[in-house]
Amino acid sequence: MTNTLASKVHALNDALPLDSGQVLEHCEIAYETYGELNPEKSNAILLCHALTGDQYVASNHPITGKPGWWERMVGPGNPIDTDRFHVICANVIGSCMGSTGPASIAPDGKPYGMRFPVITIRDMVRGLVGLLDGLGIEKLHAVVGGSMGGMQTLSLAANWPERAQRVLVLASTARHSAQNIAFHELGRQAIMADPNWADGAYYGGDAKPDNGLAVARMAAHITYLSEEGLTEKFGRRLQDRDAKSFGFEADFQVESYLRYQGSGFTQRFDANSYLYITRAMDYFDLAEEHGGKLADAFAETSARFCLISFDTDWLYPTAESRHVVHALNATSAKVSFVELNATAGHDSFLLPHDQLDRVVRGFIE
Repeated sequence: MTNTLASKVHALNDALPLDSGQVLEHCEIAYETYGELNPEKSNAILLCHALTGDQYVASNHPITGKPGWWERMVGPGNPIDTDRFHVICANVIGSCMGSTGPASIAPDGKPYGMRFPVITIRDMVRGLVGLLDGLGIEKLHAVVGGSMGGMQTLSLAANWPERAQRVLVLASTARHSAQNIAFHELGRQAIMADPNWADGAYYGGDAKPDNGLAVARMAAHITYLSEEGLTEKFGRRLQDRDAKSFGFEADFQVESYLRYQGSGFTQRFDANSYLYITRAMDYFDLAEEHGGKLADAFAETSARFCLISFDTDWLYPTAESRHVVHALNATSAKVSFVELNATAGHDSFLLPHDQLDRVVRGFIE
């Protein structure tokens, strides 16, 4: 499953220490860059991807052939303008698009599988900081991320406060709620209940836990959408038929859509990576990392912050962003905040939105 096609790969010089107390030896970070780095190395923007994202933010995906996941935002003349900025987007550790993860080959010559150490969001950011060190970039013009990418962005600002001048967080949170954890556990159990999961040792065989992974993706995808958006897009309309089948095929358009999302996901993502990354997100609690008080996480920061939420996002609702803003206010940090109106729910940060574009462009510049 690991794929490094068209990616740059940076091998970390040292073993990567992990929050679990373990270390990850011979760690590699796969990444893509867009735009030129200036001689002062002062125009770099680190873009952190979400759970099912990857480094192909503004270039075609090597497996699916689809355009980059944020091509409308990143590029020449776009809100994150690659005529001005050098954009770096790296695949997180634990994933399956070139960075070291459970599908990678361990020192004994066999895939890690479930021997891969459990990782955290902070561990992912340690890997990203190692990449920046390897590239000789001491201070970012900005770090940007949405959803899980926003968690990485907050983690970098809290734990490496000297590394970024600007911090842009979209549709994210400083900790996972019980509901967030519950949906992820549903997905993990779907994968582990698939007989082809084989306790994670399915690499090299013909059968993979695609059915379980597809169900996990379907469950998660529902959380990315809003009821209003689903009703507007699908309603109760039937799929390619004039009457109900009185069976269990995809009678409704929304059923067909979810099945399509699930099956397509299995072509580009590794089931074990899904387990590890969702666990990292569930463990994320920035206040807990800093003695239980979120404001203390930002005590050392001098960066400018901008947080953006969406009114139909029930996965990471606006209250979660406000919680972070209040913590930043308590430290007298420079912070701006906006809640945008959108019908698409959590995924709104990925979709065309004129107001979003204006806020991002204004803050990045």
